Amino acid sequence: MSAREVVWFSTIGLTDIPQVGGKNASLGEMVRSLTVHGVRVPDGFATTADAYRSFIAANGLEAVIRDQLDAYHSGRSSLRQTGQNVREAFLAGTFPEAVADDIRVYYRTLADQAGVANLPVAVRSSATAEDLPDASFAGQQETFLNVSGERDLLDACRRCYASLFTDRAISYREVKKFDHLDVALSIGVQRMVRSDLAGSGVMFSIDTDTGFPGAAVISAAWGLGETVVQGAVDPDKYLVFKALLAEPELEPIIEKTLGRKERKMTYAEGGSARTRVIDTPERERSAFVLGNAEIVLLGRWAKIVEEHYGRAMDMEWAKDGLTGELFLVQARPETVHSQKSLTRFSVSHLTESGPLLVSGVAIGDSIAAGTACVIRDPADIENFRDGAILVTEMTDPDWVPIMTRAAGIITDHGGPTSHAAIVSRELGVPAVVGTRTATEVLTENSPITISCAEGDEGFVYQGLLAFDTEDVDLGAVPITRTQVMVNIASPAAAFEWWRLPTAGVGLARMEFIITNLIKIHPMALVHPERITDPAVLRQIAELTRGYDDLTEYFVHTLALGIAKLGAPYHPHPVIVRLSDFKSNEYAHLLGGEVFEQAEENPMLGFRGASRYYDPKYADGFALECRALKRVREQIGFSNVIVMVPFCRTTTEADRVLAVMAENGLVRGKNGLQVYMMCEIPANVILAEQFATRFDGFSIGSNDLTQLVLGVDRDNGDLAALFDERDEAVTRMIGEAIEKAHAAGIKIGICGQGPSNYPDFAEFLVGQGIDSISLNPDSFLKTVHRIKAAEVATAGDWPPLSRVTT
Repeated sequence: MSAREVVWFSTIGLTDIPQVGGKNASLGEMVRSLTVHGVRVPDGFATTADAYRSFIAANGLEAVIRDQLDAYHSGRSSLRQTGQNVREAFLAGTFPEAVADDIRVYYRTLADQAGVANLPVAVRSSATAEDLPDASFAGQQETFLNVSGERDLLDACRRCYASLFTDRAISYREVKKFDHLDVALSIGVQRMVRSDLAGSGVMFSIDTDTGFPGAAVISAAWGLGETVVQGAVDPDKYLVFKALLAEPELEPIIEKTLGRKERKMTYAEGGSARTRVIDTPERERSAFVLGNAEIVLLGRWAKIVEEHYGRAMDMEWAKDGLTGELFLVQARPETVHSQKSLTRFSVSHLTESGPLLVSGVAIGDSIAAGTACVIRDPADIENFRDGAILVTEMTDPDWVPIMTRAAGIITDHGGPTSHAAIVSRELGVPAVVGTRTATEVLTENSPITISCAEGDEGFVYQGLLAFDTEDVDLGAVPITRTQVMVNIASPAAAFEWWRLPTAGVGLARMEFIITNLIKIHPMALVHPERITDPAVLRQIAELTRGYDDLTEYFVHTLALGIAKLGAPYHPHPVIVRLSDFKSNEYAHLLGGEVFEQAEENPMLGFRGASRYYDPKYADGFALECRALKRVREQIGFSNVIVMVPFCRTTTEADRVLAVMAENGLVRGKNGLQVYMMCEIPANVILAEQFATRFDGFSIGSNDLTQLVLGVDRDNGDLAALFDERDEAVTRMIGEAIEKAHAAGIKIGICGQGPSNYPDFAEFLVGQGIDSISLNPDSFLKTVHRIKAAEVATAGDWPPLSRVTT
């Protein structure tokens, strides 16, 4: 572009980063190229690097900057004093009249276009070296919101220039080895979106916790978005599965978590302050900021932006409370996971345990141990000890200098897109954010361990716990004829293992979602009037906050849990087993004691298929069916296969299939396949008859071994007798495989046996089993054993296909 000092967004793009910085170049790129695709971006203009350099020259600031930095580098001046001296010099400066006139003219034009005198604008800093692939400059310079009038606008612009030399900005450039005088500053002046009357937040086109590229993650809070960026609130969190966004009839939302959102930022009324932070009304705290249609629209925009830029992106969005319209107000490259290898990753495991102290959102996937350094007041930042674990309420860019020296970070507030989360990822430092009570529970200098290696929830344990880290090369995973799948219980764990080259999910257990996410007995939601314990009623009311229909809480949570669990493996099969709690396990759910009777032997009692058609549980089973129907038909995961556990007789099979059909799950309709767990001797003996009713079998070797040998698998005194490799068991398994293949249906196995015993894996491969499903942490070890077994039993078979994710 020519040497101009003020330009409209619509005239600039990514090629203009040297003049307007990454933030403003990206705004121009979106206004110029993406509005035609329906992406709404508030209009505005930018001052250029030439304007900044004119300001520097007109006020003789280059010599001031050099002298101050020389004093800092030589140790004659502290970082704080250096930054303060340079900023004071900027604030004492004046704009060259030509630059000031241009800013005034552009501002008047923008106000005229909006039909609003003294139009409120956002004034944003855009450093000309920012948003490069290895540097985010996250929050390094200032943003000023709700700026009205020409005089206040010029003052905000001057303060943006000064913010190029805050302590955090100087420190960050020192770490990244940027020459301070090579970095100029462009100012973006953008029409304000009235999100103070609605909500706003942050969005990434990649999962920020695991790097899974198939999901867009959205954080949302009421009011202006600074509270989300700063991590001052615990926002709503939404995940959208991008591959299904092209289907207009689908709502591919795979997570929708209600945040506490205790505070919000709004416009200030009177006085010199432009914004203020207030308590969020209870009705807003208990409500989602965005509806499903809005979440899906933002997800589509994330996909459009990512495809246009050709890389994962970090965006900010806002909703106008006057018009109800959504806008994107920033977009920049994601700077952490997009730099990582897709074929190599590290897996960390704790090798000892300790008391759990606090938990929150896990940032990263590693583990760190050290002593706690509790800092509640930013004024005490200088007390931080190198290599300690920082414990504080929240961070903002002023904390970056000590965050670079921390072994780990723990905050009371914030979500996965907060400042603490973004900077921790970039630094490669594990963090647990949003713990609520860390600064109260954790004591100064106490030994603690942070674990972010257990899913999307991060844990802080007492003591310096031992752990190991394994570096994995996926390029060395062999190609097998046998389909190697994974067993998944936790939706969060599914995202942790998305890189594994699996053939899908061989066993997804509902029980984990019900126990850990829903926590309430389904019949207690169908018949809450039967619950009389006030404490249980209070807990149910808290969990179902925001739901008028309590059963919808169960259906919604289960459906999203299954969808998130299956997303990393789409479009490969995801076999979801219907609930298989025993009566004593159901009784432990909230309200469960009212609906469950004590049994002498729950393992052989009222469990599996027998519950689904029984009046005592049929209404609860209907909720499971509603959730699965929603997963397949509304969210869009038609690759989900439903599996019936512990089905004792063919008559029972018919009754279960009939009840499923009554609840909208008709075998064969919309491609629905229904499998059966083969875990009772009767399933093997009558396999030909069961095969006419189901599309596939999955061998449950634990229950089958228990029933064939007559050994309680949970009895420690009989542990030596419990062995899947016993000849009686292997004969049963071989017979099941033979009969399934004769009937033309698939058969696999889900269990630890093939992982624990190489000879068992060899036996299964020799029998020609179609698939072996493993726990993710044993996948890489066992797939080599399966390959060896294939070579040993049948030569080096030509592979059917290479499964990729």
